[in-house]
Amino acid sequence: MAAYAHELPAFGIEHGLTNYAAAYATGLLLARRTLAKLGIADKFQGAKEADGSYSPVRTKKDDQGDDEERFPFKAILDVGLARTTTGARVFGVLKGAVDGGIAVPHRPNRFPGYNKEKSALNAKVHRDRIFGKHVAEYLKQVKEEASSNPDEKNVQFSKYMSAKVAPESIEGIYKKAHAAIRADPTKSLPKKAKKEVAGHKKHNTKRLTGAERKAAAKAKVAAIRERLGK
Repeated sequence: MAAYAHELPAFGIEHGLTNYAAAYATGLLLARRTLAKLGIADKFQGAKEADGSYSPVRTKKDDQGDDEERFPFKAILDVGLARTTTGARVFGVLKGAVDGGIAVPHRPNRFPGYNKEKSALNAKVHRDRIFGKHVAEYLKQVKEEASSNPDEKNVQFSKYMSAKVAPESIEGIYKKAHAAIRADPTKSLPKKAKKEVAGHKKHNTKRLTGAERKAAAKAKVAAIRERLGK
């Protein structure tokens, strides 16, 4: 199974598909889609609410003789060449997948809000990142700067501003998206019909047979000889 950030507009997230909040939503989509495919989505709901907290996942390896018919679907995070710095988006995907019901063994020390000195995670800081509070704050700042300098062109958050997205609505957008993902993770954007360009010329040359190639070569030689007067 697979899930991609460019699918998020189908669930109401139309802008900012590369931030931490979008990464979390993509992980949640992947988890719910995978479990639905396996037919165990109802049994493993994951976190009831995205509160940013950490709780160890439980897999079959942790079985202590409990009467369990089935343990959660287990997955291993492969970061590849991604940088594993604290707050990296790859950990947003991880958190979304875990909250979606997939058991991915991990520790909280790379989540936003983790204090290395105290060895503790500030769940509120993490929750704010999951619901795009940092995006809302930046958007508010950009809007204030745009109002004070109307002649200055702002490239950052231009899509948010053209769509008239209010900073106060950001959290609600992600909440609705999470609910929509849980309601139907199989939903996707309708495929766009391919536009045919009028008068488009195909430049693929027709493959000649052996006889046609020989005839063309003879004609070319004859034309050269005629030009040279031979």
